[in-house]
This record gives sequence, structure tokens and C-alpha cells, in this order.
Amino acid sequence: METGRWLIDKTHSEIQFKAKHLMITTVTGKFTEYDATIETNGDDFSNARVTFTAEVNSITTGNDQRDEHLKSDDFFSADKFPSLKFVSTNIQKISDSDFKMTGDFTIRDITKEITLDVEMHGIKKDPYGNTKAGFEINGKVNRKEFGLKFHVLNEAGDLLVSDDIKILCEVQLQKVNDEA
Repeated sequence: METGRWLIDKTHSEIQFKAKHLMITTVTGKFTEYDATIETNGDDFSNARVTFTAEVNSITTGNDQRDEHLKSDDFFSADKFPSLKFVSTNIQKISDSDFKMTGDFTIRDITKEITLDVEMHGIKKDPYGNTKAGFEINGKVNRKEFGLKFHVLNEAGDLLVSDDIKILCEVQLQKVNDEA
């Protein structure tokens, strides 16, 4: 079977995360500089190999002061650890459109195995003849397991920032035509 190589289409993708603030509201952030390569057997993603990286300095939450704090040693320590990385180790097909993707997730040189829920929305040709595949990817990680240990309590004893961080990604891939 022919192998396929896919790259992330940044124009039609979003890499987001959500954290609770004061345990009463949710703050959304995203990475604007990232890259991914996916190797498949043809158009079959059930045995794909996924490699994803994001540049920590591209983090944005809509608040410059918060963004700088996230880049500091309290969180990502962007000067020492400029990127985060995910490399898949297993993809389990649950149904025609649902998968569980397990892989090694590295933040601050700490690598932990995580599992993400993946929903495939289909494969289509765009108006220019490019083959595109669409996915929604969701999961959750505990930030403290990756060395993001900022810990402040408010006067009521509640956490200022939740330990659990939700990962939400809308991803469009473009198949690379190696014959071109």
C-alpha cells in the first residue's frame, strides 16, 4: 500500500488550550506557530505516525501580561524550553470516524504518555485539487506533571489556575504530493 505524507494546514487549523481561572471561568489560549507531519498508509489514519511541535513564544491568550507570565519559569520557561512536542506511539480505531491517539508529550523536557480523542471529519479535495483531511482532537493534561508548577491560592483557598488543562484542536491536513 502506498504511504501518505500529510502536513498541517495552518490557515485552517487551531491549536488551543483551556484553563480554569479562580475555578469560576475558563481562559482560552492558543499557539500560533506550530508544525506537524503525519505519515500514513495511503489515506488510512489508523496506523499513522504523528509528530507535532509548537513554539512556546507563540502562545497567546489575548492578554499580553498573562502571555508573558505563561512564557516565564512559573509555567513554560520559554527561554530554556522553546518548544513542546507530541509524538504518537499508537492510534486505536474506535469507529469509522473516532480514534484514540496515544503518544509522548514533552513540555519543559518532561515527557509523559497522554491519550487524545480524535474525531475524523473526512477527506475531500479543495478547489485547487489538494487532498485535505479534517480532525477534531481533544484531551486533558495535568500541567504540574510537566513542571508547570505555578501555585497560588485566592483568599478563599481556591486555586488561581486549574491543574487540569484541556487541549482542543481543529486540524486540517494537506496531503503532500511526492511526485510533484
